[in-house]
Amino acid sequence: MTTLPETAAGRIDVHSHLLPGIDDGCKTIEESIRCARALVDAGYTHSFCTPHVWPSLPLNTVDNIRRMVADVQIALETAKIPLRLLPGGEINLREDTLHTAPEALVSYDMAGRYVLIDLWAEKLPKFFAPNVRWLQSRGAKVILAHPERMRAVQSDPALADYFAELGILLQGNLQCFGDPPHAETRQVAEQYLAEKRYFMLGSDLHNLKSLPIRIAGLYRVMELVGEDGAWELTSTNPSKLLPQ
Repeated sequence: MTTLPETAAGRIDVHSHLLPGIDDGCKTIEESIRCARALVDAGYTHSFCTPHVWPSLPLNTVDNIRRMVADVQIALETAKIPLRLLPGGEINLREDTLHTAPEALVSYDMAGRYVLIDLWAEKLPKFFAPNVRWLQSRGAKVILAHPERMRAVQSDPALADYFAELGILLQGNLQCFGDPPHAETRQVAEQYLAEKRYFMLGSDLHNLKSLPIRIAGLYRVMELVGEDGAWELTSTNPSKLLPQ
């Protein structure tokens, strides 16, 4: 894989399914290692591991994610891959999210400062705002993963104004910038990028096969906003999620 210039070193992937065998991401530790090596080749030095947090995946808890991150980190160090892993999770926003015990709330670095949520909906449900406000009441900044993939947003991109009013930060998906030009995901993603709607961009990698399109998306972002603009979204802003 072609590497990015040295000026790109230090990127932080804020959304990855790198942990093996716990969701629909990497299946084996070998695949995790190969994906990590590809991220390093693309200029990344850090990656948050953000497995899906669903009721159907009861093992994806604060303690288990931390443990698995530590195990994979050891494997990367053994393979001499200089990628620092950090724990996190992608919470599927549900009506009962606000009943989550505070100590069970999965967040970036498990620090409670930033929480990543996703939602798949043709129309924003009534529980959306109350759940966001509950998360914020816990002291967390709420980040909505890949809004450009949500049908409700594709139908009405102006929802970004509503998200901003609620104090929600947006995380774009690099793959969407590599999608075909006519795809609604790419059209909305490029619109939001031009309007400076995004707080950060993540790969949302799931496996080695789908990683090239995500790296291609990174190059597309650099074409659209320049290296400095891409750096802000893949390093400067993501660095705020790192341990304090």
